[in-house]
Amino acid sequence: MVKISTLFIFFFSITAGATFAQTDTLSLNLSQAESLFLKNNFDLLASNYDIDKAKAEIITAKLFENPTLEYENLFYNHETKKFLQTSYAYGQYAGSISQLFKLAGKRNKNIKLAQTGVKLAEYEYFDLLRTLKFELVNTFYKTSFSAQSVKVYQEQIGSTDQLLKAYDLQLKMGNVAAKDVIRIKSLLINLKAEQAGLLNELEDNYKDLKLLCGISAGASISLVLDQTDYLSPDKVPYSALLDSARANRADLKLAKTDLLYNERNLKLQKAMAIPDIEIGLSYDLKGNYPEKYTGLGIKIPIPLFSRNQGEIKKAQVGIAAADVNIKKQEAILENEVFNSYKTAIRNEKLYTEIDPAFCSDFNTLISGLIKNFKARNISLIEFLDLYDAYKENTLQLNKLQFERMSTRAELNYVTGSNIFK
Repeated sequence: MVKISTLFIFFFSITAGATFAQTDTLSLNLSQAESLFLKNNFDLLASNYDIDKAKAEIITAKLFENPTLEYENLFYNHETKKFLQTSYAYGQYAGSISQLFKLAGKRNKNIKLAQTGVKLAEYEYFDLLRTLKFELVNTFYKTSFSAQSVKVYQEQIGSTDQLLKAYDLQLKMGNVAAKDVIRIKSLLINLKAEQAGLLNELEDNYKDLKLLCGISAGASISLVLDQTDYLSPDKVPYSALLDSARANRADLKLAKTDLLYNERNLKLQKAMAIPDIEIGLSYDLKGNYPEKYTGLGIKIPIPLFSRNQGEIKKAQVGIAAADVNIKKQEAILENEVFNSYKTAIRNEKLYTEIDPAFCSDFNTLISGLIKNFKARNISLIEFLDLYDAYKENTLQLNKLQFERMSTRAELNYVTGSNIFK
């Protein structure tokens, strides 16, 4: 019988799987991705315009009311049968100019309200930045480790395909059973199906990453993980993380600023209940007594029915709602920090419990497994089972590393800081 091991020499020359690198590949580490994100992200750019719009409200609030100019002229003199006469003998005209003056500090209160509106827009921007940056970091790590998992599948698919070719050849020579060939074919189909699902997910991740960074859809990306000594979550006290969140979270600042906005709006609405005054100067050629009449006028509404009661009530309700929202945001903040801290410590503990030599030992075990299979010391089923365990081990390690990095990014997100770089 021809030895099967001689036909497997080329099978076990496992190549470095999926390579996405091309001549025009864009190589990105996390800091480079963040730079592109800050420069090109469409949501951030749009939110920045909202700040500019809010600043324009300050300009409007600072403006004084325009004066009102009024002029009236005799249209047709039926005695002289002429139009638009202005002479003293045959004409008549009258004119006036008036100016509205806002009382009770309405202008300054409007300015302060508009300035608070700018703060709201800024905190909305920073909260959006915080959220999108977490999404960016999380997507970066998910994409990177998913790409590594795809390589594992490509390695196994390549080696299994070569094994299948070798067994097909041996089947024709009558050296192996047909059931063994079917088993290998089944394994190959399963591997390709799993790889296809992972590739679909990976392409979605690349799409999200390109959108976040403003990279063109057709660009090829290669992600580079920085080799850094990361600060362990258990080295930072929970109280310090909670204090950081209370000091830095833009959503909490947004809630507090919303309360300030409603308080200033209440002051403005109370001031709006006080009538404004309009002062005017007028001149009338002959339509008043005496002729060539000049007059000084004043106009002020009487707050008999409407004293802005509805808007004042709405502002008061807004203050109560904003106060409740602050308490809600504080509760959300505390729960998010606590949950993320516990999850990060658990993932870190799980990762540190893995023997650093485990991966190399497992690779050595696989090499020994291959030698034993060549020597026919183990069966095909045993070989395939252990080789599948190798795949699952590598995938689980990639998943664990992603979850470890993801929870670090989440701690930065919930604390509004960059403690865990």
